[in-house]
Amino acid sequence: MSLPAKYAELFATESRDHLAEIEHALTALESAPGARLPVDALFRSVHTLKGMSGMMGYSAVTTLAHAIETRLAALREAEDEPDAEVITLLFDAADALARAIEVEAHGAVTTSVLDVDSLVARLTPRQSVPTDVPGPTRAEGPGVQLEIVLEADTPLPGARAQIIARALASIGEVHDVTPSVEAMEDAAFSGTFQLRLITTEAAESWDAVARSCGYVAQVNRLSYSGISRPRQSVDDVSPTAEPPAGGSPLQRYVRVDLRRLDGLMNLVGELVILRGQLHSLATPHQDAALNDALGRAGRLIQEIQDGVLGSRMVPVWQVFDRFPRMVRDAARALRKDAALTIEGRDIELDRALLERIAEPLVHLLRNAVDHGIEMPEDRVAAGKSAVGKLTISARRERSAVTIEVRDDGRGVDRARVLRVAREKALVHGDAEDLSDEQVLRLISRPGFSTANEVTDLSGRGVGIDAVVNGVRAVGGVVDFASESGRGTRFTLRLPVTLAIIPALIAELGEDHYCLPLTHVSETVQVERGQLCSVRGRPAFVLRDEVLPFYTLRTLLGLESRDVRGCQIVIVEAMERRAAVAVDRLVGQREVVVKSFENVRSGLACFSGATILDDGRAALILDVGGLLQGDPNARLAHT
Repeated sequence: MSLPAKYAELFATESRDHLAEIEHALTALESAPGARLPVDALFRSVHTLKGMSGMMGYSAVTTLAHAIETRLAALREAEDEPDAEVITLLFDAADALARAIEVEAHGAVTTSVLDVDSLVARLTPRQSVPTDVPGPTRAEGPGVQLEIVLEADTPLPGARAQIIARALASIGEVHDVTPSVEAMEDAAFSGTFQLRLITTEAAESWDAVARSCGYVAQVNRLSYSGISRPRQSVDDVSPTAEPPAGGSPLQRYVRVDLRRLDGLMNLVGELVILRGQLHSLATPHQDAALNDALGRAGRLIQEIQDGVLGSRMVPVWQVFDRFPRMVRDAARALRKDAALTIEGRDIELDRALLERIAEPLVHLLRNAVDHGIEMPEDRVAAGKSAVGKLTISARRERSAVTIEVRDDGRGVDRARVLRVAREKALVHGDAEDLSDEQVLRLISRPGFSTANEVTDLSGRGVGIDAVVNGVRAVGGVVDFASESGRGTRFTLRLPVTLAIIPALIAELGEDHYCLPLTHVSETVQVERGQLCSVRGRPAFVLRDEVLPFYTLRTLLGLESRDVRGCQIVIVEAMERRAAVAVDRLVGQREVVVKSFENVRSGLACFSGATILDDGRAALILDVGGLLQGDPNARLAHT
């Protein structure tokens, strides 16, 4: 009998982790066919999936996993390196395994509908392993009594115990499982259970099968007649410790529906807004007791905010680990060779933000394979390795995260970009060259493409446009650099979270605007001699540095005013710095970001909106959009 349907989602979630490990190991095996570690990692993950699916009663997954495991076992025993055909077969099998898991976990269809038979036949080795080889001593008699102890932080320990019992049943007969299934599903279940196993497998197999299911701390062999209590060492027992209620320790980790975290984040956002409004209302009264209470409430809200934000943070590898396989498939489709390196896998981002930038990153990697990486023979002729090198890296910078996608390909053909831009009347006819900023501005325009033909990967002119719009939509900035024959680099600077950001509030007349502090370097007052002109352009002298000078009114298309008496904000986005004049600075706030769809014909310099302490709305500025090339040129093209 299979496990209850309530465990299907747990099975699907853990299976996705194992599938990611399988793809990662396959990619490593393809780059180094003779390596032993990728094959061992593959075997462990597939073996675990087989045991888990057997416990759930998913016959298609079990059948396919067993066939893959058999092929891998033959591969481990063979002295020859796996060829391209075998590796492609294993990739196909991994894809089929992923489909079978999704279908059976959520649809419960039969093996025949999934049609795994043909793939199982392809996976079956041409020569079987000899069966007359002497083996280790086998278990005899009434079987062996096993005591299995789960790790203290095992999620759903009752389900895990049943998965282990079903996995052991795949190598023999399982009898006398204690405690009962009902007791295992009770909250008081301690995570220790016993069973009798009748099998012809060697003792090493019992331990391996049980541990392959995960979260197993101990596998102990007991005398058949004896039912012993879990063994403890002197160090395990505290003389002052009291037994927890119910007689067993509670789990340290629980699985939480992501919608609940999103709901909590929205509530925390409203608390932050309310905190600001309460401070504004209390300021005129100058009541010490009231201010003290508000201070304590503010600190508690901050702790709640930090806790909820921390629970939403996930390492970038959860998305990045999908990309090596995608790069491999894209390169093979174009008859190219390319390998992706991942750096900074453990850098954390808000889960919602990471999901939203996944598609822009896919566009960048596909674009790099299609347009950047040359054909193998062309790379060799240019003195490069036949295998193109792509790198995706993440690093933390203050309150932002920077993600880079770079390749060692041919670089952007600026002459071709310029020619297409002239044909579309996007640049002046006498323009002779394009800067990196100008190239990015052109290739990110909707419909702009230099491809000669439309392929499955590119040519429709939506790639870089989708990247820039997607990154700006989450309050990030895109930077670009390319060198002919050396490669291209796209840099994405992102906030750590989408929900709440520190910002500087600027006032223009009766309207308020928010400048994210991640892009604010400092604020200064205008003094005599600081404003000047360089090559006909306004400039601002800050100590020994000459910066481009703009007024926020001009950038937003509003009526200009005399800059005397204005306050200056020094902003920076990537490697660009500028001085921006505002009418007045109101102060610094933590603002709750409310996303909105920008008007098609509007300025592409807003990343969201917020509610201020007095209840008024304010727009959040996209500093990268403001500084994207020459503002006057950008406004003319909008």
